[in-house]
Amino acid sequence: MRPTMRRSTEPRRRWAAALGITALVVTGGGLLGGPAQAAATASVAVDFPTHCIPPPIAGIPPIDGTTTAQITVDDATPQVGDTVAVTYTVVVPAASNPVDLALPADIMTPTGKVTLGGAQSGDVTVAGPKKNPPVPGKGAFPSFSMTGTFTVTAPGTITLSPGDYNIHTSYIMELDTPCTVTGPPAPVSETVVATGGGQVNERAVQLSAASGQAGDEVTVTGTKFTPGARITVAGRDGDAQTGDTTTATADGSGAFTARLAVSDPDTTGIVAYEGGAWDAEKGAGPLEYTVTGGGEIPDGSQQLTTTVRAGTLSMTQAGDSVQLSGVDFGRGGASTGDLRTVTVEDFRGGPAGWSLTGKVTDFKGPGGARISADALGWTPSCATKPGSPSTCAAGSAGAVGSAGATLASTPDGAATGGEFTVDAGLSLDVPAFTGAGSYAGVLTLTLT
Repeated sequence: MRPTMRRSTEPRRRWAAALGITALVVTGGGLLGGPAQAAATASVAVDFPTHCIPPPIAGIPPIDGTTTAQITVDDATPQVGDTVAVTYTVVVPAASNPVDLALPADIMTPTGKVTLGGAQSGDVTVAGPKKNPPVPGKGAFPSFSMTGTFTVTAPGTITLSPGDYNIHTSYIMELDTPCTVTGPPAPVSETVVATGGGQVNERAVQLSAASGQAGDEVTVTGTKFTPGARITVAGRDGDAQTGDTTTATADGSGAFTARLAVSDPDTTGIVAYEGGAWDAEKGAGPLEYTVTGGGEIPDGSQQLTTTVRAGTLSMTQAGDSVQLSGVDFGRGGASTGDLRTVTVEDFRGGPAGWSLTGKVTDFKGPGGARISADALGWTPSCATKPGSPSTCAAGSAGAVGSAGATLASTPDGAATGGEFTVDAGLSLDVPAFTGAGSYAGVLTLTLT
């Protein structure tokens, strides 16, 4: 008896100066009209009262002033399900440099929120790059912009208003100046009109902060995921996943809470998704996140970097045919043998495990005679190479059949991967008085 094996493989990132002698001063700035935006966006700059809390080192109490800001979008007439890019520009910050000491360029990282209203509610997390021109002594702080995205979940008019923002500075010290909207919400700066009513992915995530020093934890909360689903929360750098990952399980309502330590300086956004890899249809995000401070290079030092490239999930087998032992006509019984050893290499990195399954065809013999696929059983075994992050688990002993069964697997986890060898004892139960001759079936192994 000789089963022939086939395999298939399915692929699976202040406005107080940092010097102790420098502090924030909030001014009452008036409306400053920025350049006209495209007519389709109908965007306007708006004034709103702001309550700012300077860093304790500034030695001054909270100050109330006025912020001028403007919200723009890349698409003012989206369809339900579309992702809209949002830009929050603080045209006139409610602060200026109170001392004669000039501040250097590129020490400022802004983050904030845009408030949605009308047909859709919630906040859009936005963040800006660590970039600013030098600020002269007693000079006005410059304008800055922050970006983020949201998914349209309902048709109708959606309003966008400036929300709270924070200015983080990295100069001598790491300092934050949070500014909140007094009597929110602020006036509407932008309006979009969404159309359509088709199916939409309503999964959503929120971050407890839009920035932090390398190694800081951010709390990620999600809603409207599949109840009971395993959720991966991960950092993103453009289209690539960074090394910052954790997992959580959605509760009965589809909500989850996870704490993600963000250490990779390349992380610029955070996503959450179901399954073994990022899928926009089963995920949410990315939300902008900026790594600030930490990892600075001391004078006289050199930073050394390298790249660890993610590999693939693959398998090889020690052969493609197995000769089972013969049985006697009239007596039948167990026709036995051993599966050719299968080696699985999981070099992907990330949180996904794998599963190796098999299914078999009927065994065809002379004159149209057959032995049912359900007659083939196996006893799987699996060994894990030392040092592998994952541990391989053998499938259950029993029938293989045309429906298939699991040969071996590894679970999802915070870190997975490794090398594994998989074997199985095979036994075909041949009925008594099965016609004499040679019978062959095809055992197909699939790695996912």
